[in-house]
Amino acid sequence: MTPMSKEYPFAKRTDWEMTQNELISQLDEARKSGKDIIDLTESNPTRCQFSYPKEKILKKLSAAQNILYDPSPRGNLSARQAIAQYYKNKHWNVSPGQIFLSASTSEAYTFLFRLLTNPGERVLFPRPSYPLFEFLVGLNDIKMDTYPLVYHHRNGLGQWSLDLDALRQEIQSTTKAIVLVNPNNPTGSFIKKHELEELNKICAEYNIALISDEVFMDYSFQKNNSKAVSLVENHKVLTFTMGGLSKTLALPQMKLSWIIVNGPEQIVSQASERLEIILDTYLSVNTPVQNALDEWLALQPEINKNILDRVMANRQFLVEQIRDFPACEFLEAEGGWYAIIQLPPERTEETWILDFLNEDHVFVHPGYFFDFLEEPYIVVSLLPPVGQFQTGIRRVLMRIRSTVNA
Repeated sequence: MTPMSKEYPFAKRTDWEMTQNELISQLDEARKSGKDIIDLTESNPTRCQFSYPKEKILKKLSAAQNILYDPSPRGNLSARQAIAQYYKNKHWNVSPGQIFLSASTSEAYTFLFRLLTNPGERVLFPRPSYPLFEFLVGLNDIKMDTYPLVYHHRNGLGQWSLDLDALRQEIQSTTKAIVLVNPNNPTGSFIKKHELEELNKICAEYNIALISDEVFMDYSFQKNNSKAVSLVENHKVLTFTMGGLSKTLALPQMKLSWIIVNGPEQIVSQASERLEIILDTYLSVNTPVQNALDEWLALQPEINKNILDRVMANRQFLVEQIRDFPACEFLEAEGGWYAIIQLPPERTEETWILDFLNEDHVFVHPGYFFDFLEEPYIVVSLLPPVGQFQTGIRRVLMRIRSTVNA
């Protein structure tokens, strides 16, 4: 028998770069050496010392009804009704029949790509945004194009907007969907009404679907954000809006997300029939979480307030620290869990990041991680405990000050 080759012919879609980049390698070395690293990239809320109503969350998981397995392709009706009520509380009209459950938003993206695209066809994504998209695109055998989010100053205030002209230029005959992240991660920018109107025109013209990832929708920095819109009621073109427990309840381990389908009635009917078969093939959402969802979503205001209070406190501290620090610029945002800082150009982004890590023992995201077009930028999470966050930011700014003044 011929021995198996050491170079096994794995699928090309898994031909990723397997070696760690320099930043992650040095982070690992710093931790192995015993250095106490302040991690300002932490995005897992369950590791950020938040107070959860644990007994209320865990109690429903032990219910006797969880022993019975009675799967539904779209998800249990009671769970979908709970999600519809969650949106009703926000004054948005969503019916249980529009809702499809999945185990995660990553899985939801996969289901939608399988529904909308053939191998080799294209999807448009915002830039900057999630690094996850490149993996999802490759695993689904489709092509990734990007459209820019542009930061500019108007009337003395900074804000992000979609470059709709650039987006239109990226559309090809094989473009099947436009992805929005609303609010975007990491820019924290919401889609505006006039932008959605133009996107609807573009999608109607080219017969393209809209996919709106709204997992951060509950984390607006303004209580009445009149400029922001959700796509859950967008009926003009085929639209898929996503949410999930990873952000809505800050419970990523509970593994439940949802897709809301909207659009012209006949197209929605066709899409729903096909999407139901896709979900029926996998049946990935577990029963206990679905059974608990109505009681869990009742806890959402309490959990959301705890996290948003922390996010706003850390954000306010960052704004105050940078306000009188002309070497850096704090980029304005409208929501989410992240903040972006533009650094002085004296050094490259990589050099700044490695200095923060090795000299100051603070780990931050480089802008290139989110595919920024320019440098140097850093991206920090607003989730860490206030004391830890403030210490880390002070160290970063002290390093910048000493470098610029050297």
